[in-house]
Amino acid sequence: MPAERALRVGIGGPVGSGKSSLIAALCHELRDEHRIGVVTNDIYTTEDAEFLRASGALSPERIVAVQTGCCPHTAIRDDITTNLEAVEQLERDEGPLDLVLVESGGDNLTAVFSPALADVQIFVIDVAGGDDIPRKGGPGVARADLLVINKTDLAPFVGSDVGMMISDATIRRGTLPVLAVSLRNPPRAIAVAEWVRARLAAYARAGGHLHSSVSGAPDHRHGHAHSH
Repeated sequence: MPAERALRVGIGGPVGSGKSSLIAALCHELRDEHRIGVVTNDIYTTEDAEFLRASGALSPERIVAVQTGCCPHTAIRDDITTNLEAVEQLERDEGPLDLVLVESGGDNLTAVFSPALADVQIFVIDVAGGDDIPRKGGPGVARADLLVINKTDLAPFVGSDVGMMISDATIRRGTLPVLAVSLRNPPRAIAVAEWVRARLAAYARAGGHLHSSVSGAPDHRHGHAHSH
């Protein structure tokens, strides 16, 4: 049975970890084979959407900006109404789509997406943030469906040990995958794109049912979320 809607991939992580750059790279890798849309989150601006449009990642009408006006946690986890409406409107206007990437506003290590908003989740950290981040953990590091350690090219300049970060992350995550990448140097986002391709294939085989590894988020799968 074909999926009734696009696979929704939530992409979260701290400010400056490279979420927008990863999305741009993924769009460049996947746009010739899949129909993609993007929803970005900023608290008061549309800067991330503007960056993606300027990068030529997708046609501008497939990139929608949400101004949350509140803590990023709230907009992707607790009261997802604005984001969910943006995703659904994007699919109505530009669909049918195969994949919608939903970028969280920059947040800390505790940010996760509601399963009503994201089918699977990617969490992005970077070596410049410190090689102790995987040891500190948090839901994004420990339980996101994919952990991306970005900016490996900077490791020699900031004194971070990428091998130790991968090892510590693996201890935290068990069998969940970890990828270390540099978006500035080849092969850039190819490994992450392969992971997304595999999720798209699994989603199609399952007829549009794919569940994130992240638990503990409120599930409003049968309707819009509302604040309490």
